This record gives sequence, structure tokens and C-alpha cells, in this order.
Amino acid sequence: MAKLVTINTHSWMEENPLEKLEQLAQAIVKEDYDIICLQEVNQEIHSALAPQLDGYCEIKGSPAIHEDHYALNLVRRLKEYGRDYNWSWAYNHIGYDRYHEGVAILAKAELAPQAVLVSNADDEYDYHTRRALVAETILEGKKVQVASLHLSWWDKGFQEEWGRLEGVLVAQKLPVILMGDFNNPQGNQGYKRIMDSLLSLRDSHVAAEEVVGDHTIQADIDGWEGNQQLLKVDHVFTNLDLPIKKSIVVFDGKESPVISDHFGVMVEITR
Repeated sequence: MAKLVTINTHSWMEENPLEKLEQLAQAIVKEDYDIICLQEVNQEIHSALAPQLDGYCEIKGSPAIHEDHYALNLVRRLKEYGRDYNWSWAYNHIGYDRYHEGVAILAKAELAPQAVLVSNADDEYDYHTRRALVAETILEGKKVQVASLHLSWWDKGFQEEWGRLEGVLVAQKLPVILMGDFNNPQGNQGYKRIMDSLLSLRDSHVAAEEVVGDHTIQADIDGWEGNQQLLKVDHVFTNLDLPIKKSIVVFDGKESPVISDHFGVMVEITR
């Protein structure tokens, strides 16, 4: 059995971010996740460089990791709990005029990561710039490609981004697990395009034997200003040929605390 989780952390933009990072670390320890995908993983542009990076799998061309890097601080806290994770981070763009913002993967197994530019833009000062973090790893004895994604809205870049990502993944010919903030609610045009993909993907929240929760954002949040609906924009898609036992919305204030403006999704896969 393997457990996976994804959440857009909103990291240092959250109120009481250190408390929420600690809650995330405790949840990871409790659930013993094999793979964690995180979005909006930030560090201050001008903060001090980190002298030691345990478990870090660097991608050439990414900014140097700083002491306040959200994923680094999470990995260090997990290590204090006796849990060692390999991790990597793909840089997207400057967020809120003060952060290097990107996406991260933490995994128990080794990672062979790459950053895939999926957007038309390739300029750190342009928030449209998006990279997918795609990492080869082992899950349940199988070689897979795991991707942590923070994609654009349907009419603001998603169509081009998905086309590029899909092309890369199809060419690599490995089973895939795509996790993250897709900015496309279940049922909309972007979601339908994913489900019609050449990758033959399943949505964990449709395919699982047990499904809990039906939305990951509510009201208006960053990027969804004026929204008044409950929407599920955070997803886990896979073509891995293993049963999906559970797909559960987490960090929603029920069984686990709210730690971000997004809820997360936890998936349990069995042999």
C-alpha cells in the first residue's frame, strides 16, 4: 500500500505559517506518506542561502535554496521526527514581488527530477511562467513519473500548458501520477481535456473505492476572486495499473486542520 498527498500550501503568505508547517509535518508523520506534492512553495528572494541541504535533488538552473525555503524547513522538521525524505523543487516565477515561487515533491524513494517549462512565458517576472516538476521514482515496486503541478486557468494558459506536459509524458512512456492545483474544476473544459488525454488517466476522486469530500476551495481566494462556489481544483490523476483504495479531501478542518486557502487530496493505492 502507498499513500500520496497533494496541497497548495500558500506557504509564507498564510497567517501563522510556522504553526501550519508544523501541522503539515505532523500529518505527514501520522499518515506516513510515500509521496508529497506541494505547490506555492516559496522562499524570500533576498534571504540567506542555506548551508546544508539534506536529501535535496537539485535541478540545474533553479535558484539556490535559501534558509527560509518552505520545503527545506518542512524536510528538516520531518527529520527531527525521524522521517527522511528526498526532495526537489522547480522554480516558476516571482510571487507577490518578494518570493521565488515553485512546486515541490518529497518522496521516501530516490528522485530523478526535471523541470518542464509548460507555459508560453519564460520570464521569472511574469507570473504566467509555469514549470511542472516531473520526477522519476519507485512506487510499489514500479518505476513511475510523478508530477507536482500548478497550472493556469482554462482560458489563461492551461490549454498550451497541458499540451506541452502531455507531450513530454507520452514520450517518456512511464506510468504517471499527476498531483496538484490544476485551476480547472471537476467537470469544466480543462478537466474534460485531461480525462480525454492520450495518457488514459483516471481521476482518483472518481475511481477510488472510497471517496470523501467534494471540494478543495471555497469562496474567493487568490486567483479565484469573486468566486462564490465550492470547487474541486486540486486533483490526483494517474494511469498506474493499481487499484485506488481511497481518495480523501484533507486539511479541510474535519479530520485534519486547515493549513492553507486550499484543501489537500490524499490518495491510497494498493497492489
